[in-house]
Amino acid sequence: MSEKGIRTNEAETNLAQFEKEGKTAMLISVDNELRGVVAVADTVKDTAQQAIQKLHELGIEVAMLTGDNKRTAQAIAKQVGIDTIIAEVLPEEKASKVAEIQSEGKKVAMVGDGVNDAPALVKADIGIAIGTGTEVAIEAADITILGGDLLLIPKAIKASKSTIRNIRQNLFWAFGYNVAGIPIAAIGLLAPWVAGAAMALSSVSVVTNALRLKRMKL
Repeated sequence: MSEKGIRTNEAETNLAQFEKEGKTAMLISVDNELRGVVAVADTVKDTAQQAIQKLHELGIEVAMLTGDNKRTAQAIAKQVGIDTIIAEVLPEEKASKVAEIQSEGKKVAMVGDGVNDAPALVKADIGIAIGTGTEVAIEAADITILGGDLLLIPKAIKASKSTIRNIRQNLFWAFGYNVAGIPIAAIGLLAPWVAGAAMALSSVSVVTNALRLKRMKL
């Protein structure tokens, strides 16, 4: 507007209020005169605040990476409980911002649903796409959250951590059985049938431990 010489002073108060509410304002002019202001806003998902709280409980730092102006981004972040804001980022800059965070020695999981998010989803250590988003984002991601329920994100992370922990436990027990059993059997202190039964028991214990994941509460 300023480039066209159109005065916008009378709309400044409205612009500031809209941005404070997390809305993006657009000025309308007719015949080089300001005629109105239109404000649009993204709808915050009902589960967003709860999902972010769950991520914080898991010890995960949550940041917003957005092309919106800083004031609008701050308003949205305040609604859902996000502390770190990276605003006014061009679509082609998102991947480089992810790389900057990775250069600090941090592991990055990127959540996105748009075409512009695809490069950042690929660059991140883990790309998470919202199932209701674009096909491009889904193809670029490592994980797709079906149905768009954001609460599935902390649940997926919790499930993955429990799975890794379970795998390590199983490897420990399987390795422990062999380390203890093979030398004893080699020097003849175990009968062959006892050694065979012990090996079968080790397999049963590993499978039983793995089945505990089915009863895990997320």
